[in-house]
Amino acid sequence: MSELSIPASEALKRLRDGNLRFTSNVRCLESLLSHTKRGEMVGSQQPVAIILGCSDSRVPAEVVFDQGLGDLFVIRVAGNIVAPSQIGSVEFAAAMFDTKLVVVMGHSQCGAIKATIDDIENPNNSTSRNIRSIVDRVRPSVISLIGGKLDIDRDALIHEAVRANVRASANHLRHGSQLLEHLIADDGLLIVGAEYKLETGEVDFFDGCPPVV
Repeated sequence: MSELSIPASEALKRLRDGNLRFTSNVRCLESLLSHTKRGEMVGSQQPVAIILGCSDSRVPAEVVFDQGLGDLFVIRVAGNIVAPSQIGSVEFAAAMFDTKLVVVMGHSQCGAIKATIDDIENPNNSTSRNIRSIVDRVRPSVISLIGGKLDIDRDALIHEAVRANVRASANHLRHGSQLLEHLIADDGLLIVGAEYKLETGEVDFFDGCPPVV
C-alpha cells in the first residue's frame, strides 16, 4: 500500500458518509472547493475509490457520494456492464493508483435492464448491434430471474434484475482478471456491489460488503 492510499473499509465509509450528506441536501466544503486544487493534481492523482456505474444522467457518482475533483476514478457504461475495456480500466486504476475499493453501482429503473426485458419479451424487435452487445451482457441476469416465465410483476422484475446484474458484474471483476484476483488476495482490494435509488438518492451497498461496525 502506498503512503497516500487508504484501506477499502475507510474508503467505503467515506462514500457512505458522502451519500448521507447528499440525501440530506448538504455538501462538504472540501468537495465544493476541490476545483481550487486542480493545479496540484496535474502530475498525479490518488482516487479513493473506483466506481463502475451506469451512464444514466441521473446517477453521477461524484455528486451522489459528495466527492470532489480527483476523489473518484469513474467508469460509466449503460447497464454498468463488464466488458474487456471496463476490466482494463479497473485494473489500470487499482494497479496504477493503489486504489483499494471498487464499487459496481447500478440504479433503480435502469433503462438497460428495461431494454433487456423488452428484448426477451419481444425477440423479433430490431436494434443496432452495438445496443445488442449491451443487452446480451445483461440478459443472463434477467433470464435467471424469469426462469422461462414472463407473467412476473414487471416492477419487481426490474428491481431484482438491477441487483442481479450488479452481482454479475461484481463477480466478473472478482473472477475475470488475474491481476484483480491477485490484488484481492494479497493487497486488500475490495469489490462491492451497490444500487442507487433514484427515488430517494440513497445508495444501498448490498453485495460483498463487510459488516458495518
